[in-house]
Amino acid sequence: EYKELKWIAGMFYWIESVQTYNVDGWDYLTELRSFVEGGMTGTSFIDAVSGIVNRGCHNPPCGTGELDGRMERSDNFNKVLDAFFGGVIPQVTAPITVTETSDTSDSLTESNPSSAVSTPIPTRQPVSPSSEAGLVLNSDTFVNLAQALDDSKGDIDSKLFLYLTPDYQWIPSSVYRYDDFFESVRIMASEGVAGKRLYIGEDVEDGHIFGLVNMAAFLAQSMKETIQYDACDENSWDLIGGKYPLSNACGQLGQSYQDYHCSDEEKHMECPVDPNMSITAVTHAKWYGAPGPLFCGPKTEYSFTGIWDHLYECNRPWANPPETCSVYEGQKAGKYDNSAPYANNAGRTDVEGCCWWGRGVIQTSGVCNFGKLNYYLGARAAADGRDSRYPTIDFCKDPEVICSSAEYKELKWIAGLFYWMESVQTYNVDGWDYLTELRSFVEGGMTGTSFIDAVSGI
Repeated sequence: EYKELKWIAGMFYWIESVQTYNVDGWDYLTELRSFVEGGMTGTSFIDAVSGIVNRGCHNPPCGTGELDGRMERSDNFNKVLDAFFGGVIPQVTAPITVTETSDTSDSLTESNPSSAVSTPIPTRQPVSPSSEAGLVLNSDTFVNLAQALDDSKGDIDSKLFLYLTPDYQWIPSSVYRYDDFFESVRIMASEGVAGKRLYIGEDVEDGHIFGLVNMAAFLAQSMKETIQYDACDENSWDLIGGKYPLSNACGQLGQSYQDYHCSDEEKHMECPVDPNMSITAVTHAKWYGAPGPLFCGPKTEYSFTGIWDHLYECNRPWANPPETCSVYEGQKAGKYDNSAPYANNAGRTDVEGCCWWGRGVIQTSGVCNFGKLNYYLGARAAADGRDSRYPTIDFCKDPEVICSSAEYKELKWIAGLFYWMESVQTYNVDGWDYLTELRSFVEGGMTGTSFIDAVSGI
């Protein structure tokens, strides 16, 4: 008669013990609001809630031991959110509250000016319909392309922008989302960089179809390079003698990113190497024992660096004293070991000047590429009196901004599209011209793999 009782009993517990939980400064409803307003990323909120339910505290281990089934509970949480929101997490800003003032008039003010909007959402710069950018945005080609992308938004977020968890489950990426991707497409198609624009098929009939295939080729690379790892920063993956050198930050497979110089004609664009620059990546790999984030710093800070010991068992609550995996959230094993210097493939043991690892959806790396971003899009352009999309961002002084910016989340895409426009769309070698081959592929019925294989090779 009352089949809902099995749910009522659980909801009663939830209302009484979880919704009211407020211990040591961790308040459930406050943390719930922060999680939603912060974009629903990370696992710290659901891990804390699971701790309350499973062990009676938000920060286990507590009196009853370690949290049981952390990953399974977290994955279940993401599955439910995915089902509720159709794979597209809505953007929510913090509430605005009415406060009393000294006079009789009402004023609408932010409850906390410094944190009212947890993730700042920049206002788009107005575009004149008669401007060059405005003509592109109002063209039938772009309108049709934008509509096709928007119609696929849910599938893009829930079926394409997926990463493989350490438990071998594919779930929506927390780093790469449709809204940021589309903003970058809008910018690069209408404004472009240095006279180059993202190709949307503006020169052919039914051009948006050609533009969509261009983006499909771009996303195919992005899904392989970074999205499947849910990483913006380059992962440390180059094993030397079965070990991960910490100096992989300087370059992997024998490369040296700080020595990726521009040609003589573009030498004036590249970033200078600051030996005192110190940066730690904001993302990293997440597989079992995956190395911690890359970092760089002067020799006065790191006279030498060792390895990431991926075989070290760090989760040992029974040890005396107890040990936990604390380098990064969700860590299963491994630790930094700087007991002795250990060289990368290029022979480096220090990380001085090694702040130029890959970042963004197609891993922009090296002093030349970051310099070009700064020269055309950043502070360098503004300082020279040229138009600048990001006049306050110095990509040479803070290359990590591509991954860390909460205000300009599209940067991780912008960097990749800049490379795409400069190196792929313009590719014409030994009779193989990208745009010609793109058109042939579309007009030939989009069959076979020769086109995408060639693009992947580039």
